[in-house]
Amino acid sequence: MTSNATSQDTASGTGPGAPKIPVEIWVLVSAAFIIALGYGLIAPIIPQFAVSFDVSMAAAGAVVSIFAMSRLLFAPVSGRLIDALGSRKVYLTGLITVAVTTALVAFAQEYWHILLLRGIGGVGSTMFTVSAMGLIVKMAPPSIRGKASSVYASAFLIGNIIGPVVGAALSMLGMRIPFVIYGGAVALAAFVVWWRMPKMDDSARSGAHTQPPLNFREAFRDSAYRSALFGAFANGWSNFGVRVATLPLFAAAVFQHGGAAAGLAMATFAAGNAVALQFSGRLADRIGRKPLIISGLIVNAVFTGGMGFADGFWPLLIVSAIAGAGAGMLNPAQQAVLADVIGNNRSGGKVLANYQMAQDFGAITGPIIVGAVAELMGFRAGFLICGVIGLAAAAIWTFGRETLEKDDTDLERVGQ
Repeated sequence: MTSNATSQDTASGTGPGAPKIPVEIWVLVSAAFIIALGYGLIAPIIPQFAVSFDVSMAAAGAVVSIFAMSRLLFAPVSGRLIDALGSRKVYLTGLITVAVTTALVAFAQEYWHILLLRGIGGVGSTMFTVSAMGLIVKMAPPSIRGKASSVYASAFLIGNIIGPVVGAALSMLGMRIPFVIYGGAVALAAFVVWWRMPKMDDSARSGAHTQPPLNFREAFRDSAYRSALFGAFANGWSNFGVRVATLPLFAAAVFQHGGAAAGLAMATFAAGNAVALQFSGRLADRIGRKPLIISGLIVNAVFTGGMGFADGFWPLLIVSAIAGAGAGMLNPAQQAVLADVIGNNRSGGKVLANYQMAQDFGAITGPIIVGAVAELMGFRAGFLICGVIGLAAAAIWTFGRETLEKDDTDLERVGQ
């Protein structure tokens, strides 16, 4: 009985004989923390900075949406660049692009300057995001895919916890200086990857592909991948779009110190997310992907939909924390689904790019639609839309295939 339990722990990546996370992933984790730390400084002030140029809430939301729009449009190109140049070069180029364009936002004199710079920054963002996703898919051993995704996501979340708190403390510096600080942080992350990431193509690390690349049409026939696309859209809409663009405006309208309230609400969202990540990845490797995904979507949907009803500072923090926990349950399991569908022995740049596009499409449309609804009908109606979309994605996932297999060999065959 003890022997069986030990073998099950090893297969799920939790036992003493479980494979370790490769050093290359730890390099990406370090860079992710630095990037998130800097982003946490600017996330609460991006919409308010746009509004300072005397534009509407919908226009302020467009500053977030244009970033996601660039990511959406450039995602297919980034996949081809990775195949041609290698993940390391594309990753570094993307980081440098984001660093430069973000720092220049501090010197914007017109609203369209912000739009242009954030648009170019989105190109760089999708380059390093898709590159990192592809590297983790290829380098993470099948039995710890959920764990590897959790560790990588945790680095972002810890940075997001610390960043907004530091940003609130530095609010007396104004809304321009944080953009310069973030640009410097991303440049530092690029240096860490350049210094510590081995100068080799990712295919050399994981071995030559033994099967042809997985194309989008083949992946789309898999109900798990189709469900993941809907989950990505809902996640992008609520957590990368509306939360970043609309929550600060809601806090500014309801609370006396709106900037500080928005920053702390984002920090508690990240804290709830980080707590969930401590167990969600391992559970996804042990009991399956679907239970974590469906539960995460429901929790995130219910509490994001309830944000508009938070009429006090502490209720806003509590609702944000629980919504963040839902996202923390969802993301590692859904990332693991992508890795299961593609497998370590196949490339899947287009499959990953289209998943990223679905998430970015949600991040694009969410702030604009919810911003317009908030102006016409109030913030409660806007946030309720987020709840409906999240619950719809959970319903779709009930028909999706469970991709976790008991045997590592079976994991390699998933998606064939």
